Amino acid sequence: MVLIIILLLFYLFKVDHSLATRQKLAYPPGFFGVTFSKKFCTELGLDWREVYKAALDDLQVKEIRLPIYWDDIEPQEGEFDFSDYDFMIDEGARHGVKFVVNIGWRLPRWPECHAPIWTNKNSLDANREKVLKMLQAVIEHYRFRSNIIYWQVENEPFLDAFGVCPPSNEDFFRREVALVKSLDTRPVMVSSTGELSFWRREAAIGDVFGTTVYRVVWGKWFGYIHYPLPAWFYRLKADLVGLDKSRRYIIELQAEPWVPQGSVIYLPQAEADRSMSFEQFRNNLQYAIKINFNKTYLWGVEWWYWKHQNGDDRFWNLARTLFK
Repeated sequence: MVLIIILLLFYLFKVDHSLATRQKLAYPPGFFGVTFSKKFCTELGLDWREVYKAALDDLQVKEIRLPIYWDDIEPQEGEFDFSDYDFMIDEGARHGVKFVVNIGWRLPRWPECHAPIWTNKNSLDANREKVLKMLQAVIEHYRFRSNIIYWQVENEPFLDAFGVCPPSNEDFFRREVALVKSLDTRPVMVSSTGELSFWRREAAIGDVFGTTVYRVVWGKWFGYIHYPLPAWFYRLKADLVGLDKSRRYIIELQAEPWVPQGSVIYLPQAEADRSMSFEQFRNNLQYAIKINFNKTYLWGVEWWYWKHQNGDDRFWNLARTLFK
């Protein structure tokens, strides 16, 4: 019996994660989209407009999750500038793109919480009130854009273990969601980590639900680890909290390397391959297809473009086949 358990664990951790490459990627039209981060383009030394246009024109992406960063739009208290995001949403409209617009204080990309510098002088309670004013400004500015299909309020709002953020507060988060609903009729998406949460609170609060899905992660105590979770694990969790198929999304599928520290552009190729080799990239796509949620938004389009610009076309070329 002990030998059987050892062999099973070896299979789950070391073997099963590579089997998807033997299968053909087959999925319904519109199944894949991307998250696009203006900030991450800048971190990679890229022109974000160039990357965005390449995603629209070359990849022909039609589904985008777009974080609208608080420190981008309100660099001075009470003075809003939406021009960069106007460009993205307007350009997307011309290409038939549908958007999940992610708004709030905690949004994708490190350090997770993106408050303007001027908030440093305020108390936490005061800044929460500023968040509500910012949310109102964003909704009022964009509520007539018909190509926005969902508002995603915050990102993984109860994940206190990751990011440089204040402690989560369910009462305040419910105030945020209630405010958004009072200002616009579009559904609100609430997201959660796929592996470290039971999804109960998130599913109860949101109209639709988005999970992250990561296959290879790193931690300072255990190094790299492949999550030994079958695809049905996510379907089971969704069933247990009463999420029907139409309300289930993979809002962030790992499709770039996990970076233990520093920037991905300084990560040696051998290190990057430990979490995101080309085989693993294809693997993760097949895994999302097996999970079979409504849609899957890929994490890493900016990195694919950076790789493309630096002589490795494999990720970008495969992505060219995903969105058409």
